[in-house]
Amino acid sequence: MLLVGGHRFDTKSGKFVRNKGIVISAGVIQSMIGRTSASNLQRQILAEDDYILPGFIDLHAHYNVRLFKKRREEFHVLPIVYLANGATVTFSAGELDPQAMQKLRTDIESGKKIGPRLINSGPYFGRARPDWGRQRNANQIVEDVRHWAPLVGGFKAKSIRPDELKILIKEAHSHQLTVTGHLGSGFRQSVNPRDAIEMGIDRIEHFLGGDALPNTRSAYSSLKEVQPAMPEILSIIRFYVEKGIWFDATLSAYGYFGKRGEEYEYWIDERKFFTDFVRAKLKGKERTPIETFEKIYQVKQKTIRAFYEAGGKITLGTDHFSDGSFLPGFGVHRELDALVRSGIPPVDAIRIATINGARALGIDKNHGSLETGKSADLYVVSGNPLKNIRNTRNGKIVVRAGKVYQCDSLLRGVQGKLGPHSEQEIEGW
Repeated sequence: MLLVGGHRFDTKSGKFVRNKGIVISAGVIQSMIGRTSASNLQRQILAEDDYILPGFIDLHAHYNVRLFKKRREEFHVLPIVYLANGATVTFSAGELDPQAMQKLRTDIESGKKIGPRLINSGPYFGRARPDWGRQRNANQIVEDVRHWAPLVGGFKAKSIRPDELKILIKEAHSHQLTVTGHLGSGFRQSVNPRDAIEMGIDRIEHFLGGDALPNTRSAYSSLKEVQPAMPEILSIIRFYVEKGIWFDATLSAYGYFGKRGEEYEYWIDERKFFTDFVRAKLKGKERTPIETFEKIYQVKQKTIRAFYEAGGKITLGTDHFSDGSFLPGFGVHRELDALVRSGIPPVDAIRIATINGARALGIDKNHGSLETGKSADLYVVSGNPLKNIRNTRNGKIVVRAGKVYQCDSLLRGVQGKLGPHSEQEIEGW
């Protein structure tokens, strides 16, 4: 294919330049200047107001919902919704049904299903996994890592003890795999992110840790009181920068549970992707904003700006499951919006959502930017995102490994299909 016209994002300069012609063959970008000896190319002509971005990379992409009785993964609608919103690579960050997620990955790779490149993580390591128990010994953890290492692209720790995490990191690294963590303050055998960094963890999610989260209380009880100018925050930020640790802030994940400002307004009504039965069943259910999460959302917006200004390494993660009102695939744009609202320039928000994610996962040789020789993963939107980051919501075309999809067509194809269709089917949800 030859993609001609519009403007393409140049990651190094942080500018959009005129697109002379992106040549795609065998799933790879062959040329950025339209030069090719092939004569049988399909031509795709873009409008003047079309802007080409690298595909987005979501490092905390949950493929699950909680509609009625339980939280469960959903493999038919959500992969398509992620892709239609420009996410061409996702890291699943802890799975409830890792065997089924593995099958989804192979189905996407074989072309049986449509979706982003799925880098799955296997089950949670820690008490977030139902069968983990109170504690696991070293041999059990090592055997667990060795079982999953050939099947995943990295590991996720959550509600894990310090001794368990240390073993996980060491064994994962022996298989050249990374570890990310949803950690705590050190309270009640949790692990403070600062201590996990000393152990060699690769990425941290949600909150920075350090002395701002004392081990005498839970992380969430301290987090809502954090201020970006606190010496404890400035100290932990310097620590991250010195160690080169990636931080996945997941800002917008907390805002869903708060007052929901204008960044949570629909531009597409995400409820219409659920079945008629689900919509009718959930209609009129009132939601009470959680004050703690609203405060945490505000705190995180302030601290992420301080982290950014200090040179911290940030990635994009949505960390949202659906309760019947929002879908995580659309959350990529809300997270971009939240980053910009926090004071991060749109150009760097785009880098956070693309090349930073690729570097954090160790896949930047083939992903994260529009360059000759890289995978043909790109997302075409209407309107310049550098002028208004909300223009990323105006998806027109998404290309994943050279395969071209119309965003509207993808979304139309899965409307009304998520969830049970009757009372008899609720038991599975």
